[in-house]
Amino acid sequence: MTTDDSATIPAGEPLAAADDLAAALRELIEVSATTTVGAGEVRGAAETIREVTERLAVARRPVEQLSALDDLASGRRAFNMVSGSASALAPPLVLRREAGGLVGETTLGVAYEGPPSYVHGGMSALLMDQVLGDTAAVAGVWGMTVHLELDYRGPLPVGERLVLRGRVAESGGRKSLIVGTIALAAAPDEPLVEARGLFVTPRREKLEAYFGGITDSSGEHRTPDRPGDAAGVPED
Repeated sequence: MTTDDSATIPAGEPLAAADDLAAALRELIEVSATTTVGAGEVRGAAETIREVTERLAVARRPVEQLSALDDLASGRRAFNMVSGSASALAPPLVLRREAGGLVGETTLGVAYEGPPSYVHGGMSALLMDQVLGDTAAVAGVWGMTVHLELDYRGPLPVGERLVLRGRVAESGGRKSLIVGTIALAAAPDEPLVEARGLFVTPRREKLEAYFGGITDSSGEHRTPDRPGDAAGVPED
């Protein structure tokens, strides 16, 4: 038997519950990459996880429908794979505004490892694409990534706090050049990764072509004016 207890659930509880699930899954992913328990224990854990997955899968939204936890007014995408608080794939990345752009911090565990004890280089590109895109959005020059290039000055150690920055270098018409860096929080002025990204705001007909089939959480069709993932980034 199912009951509707929505009247007793605080307004913020669905997001808080999703955040809690994501945090637990992140811990699980990290432990799965470092555990040394026996094969029997690992198989038992896998079976338990499949049982939980079945419980959660009884009600799912279609891929073209936005989550009820999203808030397009502020730009919040709860399941963004880089900065979404409800995404188990996200490190997560926490961003805030600073004079001239954005700054964020994150720590990447063994689950994001490439070379032993160092972060996979592709994660740097993923993080920078998010930071540069969010930088453009909060500056009012939102666009989609057209070109992204990185210079790797040194490897990023696993398990150490990282600081990421983005700023608008040039902007005109529908195009913007956004630049950024990744450094150790302990040495923020010594970039280990430098990035440059070209972002272009799509014309209205392109927005319709790309996102015209997207619906909000109620199933109503709407084409977002800014379908990117720039969160409501707080002021420094």
